Amino acid sequence: MLDLNRLKALHAVHVYGSVGAAADALMVTPSAVSQQLAKLERETGATLLERNGRGVKLTDAAGLLAEHAERILALVETAEADFEALRGAVVGKLAVGAFPTAARGLMPQALNLLRLRHPDLAVHLSEREPERQLREVARGELDLVVVQDWLNRPLAVPEGLSRATLLDDIADVAMPAAHPLAERKEVELAELSGDRWISSSSGTICHDWLVFTLRSAELEPEVACTADEYPTQLALVEAGLGCAIVPRLGRVHVPAGVRMVPIRPRQTRRIYALWRTDAARRPAIRAAVEALVEASKELELGWIS
Repeated sequence: MLDLNRLKALHAVHVYGSVGAAADALMVTPSAVSQQLAKLERETGATLLERNGRGVKLTDAAGLLAEHAERILALVETAEADFEALRGAVVGKLAVGAFPTAARGLMPQALNLLRLRHPDLAVHLSEREPERQLREVARGELDLVVVQDWLNRPLAVPEGLSRATLLDDIADVAMPAAHPLAERKEVELAELSGDRWISSSSGTICHDWLVFTLRSAELEPEVACTADEYPTQLALVEAGLGCAIVPRLGRVHVPAGVRMVPIRPRQTRRIYALWRTDAARRPAIRAAVEALVEASKELELGWIS
């Protein structure tokens, strides 16, 4: 009989293209993946890996088995979801992903609610960028993810995923207190012509959105500094090194030397939960979404007050 863990290791190598990448996805060592594949070779009596330069590649037999493994693993997930739904109990394991700002600003409250309400549910949180989360939830490596996109630049979501909107996160311009527009009630981006900008790292969703948004306002962004954490961006703004666009979820503390000025028209990113539609019957998924929605409402009420 074929072992599911060995099939999962083979499928991961098939999807990610190497033993090392598969190990990263499965959160085990490359040696552990290699051992599983060696055992699977003995079980099947077939060669599954062959040398390819400095690395390895799957044989035709391994590719065929990996395709079957994908269907088998999907059926196992469906069976587990149906069984959990029949029992109606929020138990087992739940792998959750969240982008960095949500991992810090939203997930602690939601996970605490889950812990108090469902002590038999073991939740593992991983911090991930949205694009990686989409891949991992679609492939079944994560059960539920919290992602973001900007209303003027939506994220492409693969088919087979369901979503629940959690909150709309409004962004303002962070300016040094000495900036000529710092005391304004609101500002249009076009008025910031000539300013330098603090941005997330090139290639991230927030950096690409900033460049897109500024160019839409006919501004060519001059990025003075890059920092992926909003508190760091605010510290750089306070030092007078540029302006930044910072959402409310990213503003745990605004330094005394920084002014937050609303943008006209309003700039908003939407934060939502995603999960595989086939797994929606799992009580653990429903419970996690409920906790996320409740924690999001509490955050929004705090912003209003």
